[in-house]
Amino acid sequence: MPDDVASAGAQQYNALSGALADRYRIERVLGEGGMATVYLAHDLKHDRKVALKVLKPELGAVLGAERFLSEIKVTAQLQHPNLLPLFDSGEAGDPRDSAGGRFLYYVMPFVEGETLRARLEREKQLSIAAAVGIVTGISYALAYAHDRGVIHRTSPRHSPRRSRSCPPTDSTRHAPSARRW
Repeated sequence: MPDDVASAGAQQYNALSGALADRYRIERVLGEGGMATVYLAHDLKHDRKVALKVLKPELGAVLGAERFLSEIKVTAQLQHPNLLPLFDSGEAGDPRDSAGGRFLYYVMPFVEGETLRARLEREKQLSIAAAVGIVTGISYALAYAHDRGVIHRTSPRHSPRRSRSCPPTDSTRHAPSARRW
């Protein structure tokens, strides 16, 4: 187990790795929030790096697999250059285990690049042109999602990333406006 998964919990990491071993090899934690942990994983079928976002088990127990999967189905329909596409989603592990052996997850492309937070820590202050470009990219993506009845529920401070070949990208997904997850 990599050293950086300690905060995600060794037991949960091992259970998740086992539950998804036939499809993904988990490499390390990319980030953690109140609702989910995001891992860098290797998609074994397509031989590519992916971001694997796993809902915290206690939240998954309250939310329920059916609701989570139905909301993911809605977000999978979003097609916009500033939103990451959804590659896969599902439930892994024991569906009767609400104590950490059941996982609700979805998979997105892994975008190499720095987060907005890292860029702000490095540069301290962005140029007006850079700030406008970032806000414009995020605004277009949010407007697109809102026009389809989807509201973003996560602070974008860690999420926007810039790669060398594409505009700022929001690496979180979106929940339908009538629901929270």
